[in-house]
Amino acid sequence: MSVTRDIFLSHIKPRIVMARLRSMGLREDRALAMLMGGCIILFMSQWPFRARQAHIEGATLTDMIQNDLVGIVFVLPLIAYGLAATLRIISRLFGAKADYYSARLALFWTLLATSPLAILSGLVKAFIGPGIQNNIVGFLYIAFFLWILINSLRESEL
Repeated sequence: MSVTRDIFLSHIKPRIVMARLRSMGLREDRALAMLMGGCIILFMSQWPFRARQAHIEGATLTDMIQNDLVGIVFVLPLIAYGLAATLRIISRLFGAKADYYSARLALFWTLLATSPLAILSGLVKAFIGPGIQNNIVGFLYIAFFLWILINSLRESEL
């Protein structure tokens, strides 16, 4: 299946998508591509809000975007690898027997699968501004992130 179909299906049946991804074999390059794709989409989803913020504050847009670039594209992948290892250690406490690759794949896929909601959040924050609407979209993002992550971890730990 294509990535866009898998992203759509992950919001409905995340365990089916994770089972298909696991059946493709141990491919660290695929997991890294998912992570970097998710990070780049997260980075770009902040652009509309940063443009609004630069206009309101009278600051330069490139300065704000450069800070996001360093944080999201260069630092977040390192944090994600550490978080995936932590998830694996925590899941081992509950009796899971899968390897560290499973936790990485689950976390990285979740980051990529929830990227449409990150784009929506960036657009809401840019056009409407911080407020209740942005909080609702942020809550939906977190809810779907946890839904996909927990189900992906459960499927990959079988």
